[in-house]
Amino acid sequence: MNKKKSFLALCIGIFFILNTDAQTVNDTLNAPKAVLPNVYADPHIAVFGKKFYLYPTTDGTVGWASTQFTCWSSKDLVNWKSEGTILDLPRDLSWAKARAWAPAIAKKNGKYYYYFSADVNIGVGISDKPTGPFKDALGKPLIPKGALKGQMIDPMVFVDDDGAAYLYFGQGNCNIVKLNDDMISYDASKIISFKPPGYNEGSFVFKRNGKYYLMWSEYDTRDPRYSVAYATSHSPMGPFVKASRNPVLKGKGIVKGAGHHSVVQVPGKDEWYIAYHRFKIPDGNGYNRETAISPMRFNDSGEILPVDVFEKLKKVKIKN
Repeated sequence: MNKKKSFLALCIGIFFILNTDAQTVNDTLNAPKAVLPNVYADPHIAVFGKKFYLYPTTDGTVGWASTQFTCWSSKDLVNWKSEGTILDLPRDLSWAKARAWAPAIAKKNGKYYYYFSADVNIGVGISDKPTGPFKDALGKPLIPKGALKGQMIDPMVFVDDDGAAYLYFGQGNCNIVKLNDDMISYDASKIISFKPPGYNEGSFVFKRNGKYYLMWSEYDTRDPRYSVAYATSHSPMGPFVKASRNPVLKGKGIVKGAGHHSVVQVPGKDEWYIAYHRFKIPDGNGYNRETAISPMRFNDSGEILPVDVFEKLKKVKIKN
């Protein structure tokens, strides 16, 4: 091959590589696969010991009529193992039989406390293991339906560095209350209720570099615009100021209805991941959703950067 033809071949090769990279960057038709099989929504992600855990809502019924909760574990965020049913409403509760939604978990006092929505009440279970089974701690709701304005659903518990625990919950309004040390009681007169701009449901709180981040879902979960926004505060009970750059998680292209999330930090690292649901791909909707995980990053000012729902998830190892 002469020099002229070699140069032409090189130019064609470079063009092909650049064009392929551009197509990859702009590809909104090939999202990473869901991390759990079938349809699961409202995933709460946590880390205990050297494993990650997911606690989702079982999806796939109109009206979200599921009756059981499951747990999934992973050593690398990519490969997940079913730990089976950890709470069965008809079997384990006397006060609710269906609509098992949006759980969360926290560890304190050497026990695992599992907070969940059941028939639009909030309950709490307790276990010696993160994989359950969980026993109803109260024999009644922790937060009964009608206790406050909006729906009593979507509990999330944040345990601060000093051991104090705070319960966040509610659809329509965001409610906060400090839990007593037993993790299953509180002073109802000290509940704070407010509504951040755009707030609908699915609150989640974490702490980074001394700053508290309150995140939530906007729009309805059946709406393709379902997305996640956030606010910050210097206190776990607020006041919270909504960030100027929002939403930080939203659908794009084939990814629709990306929301109702949770966040996990890799132990010992400033490395964060966000778990969320999206409409099942293909042919999903607000009753058929699947769980995805994406990296979540911050800028130098501590602002959450927009999440790329097309970024491929790489394996993560937990080190002691």
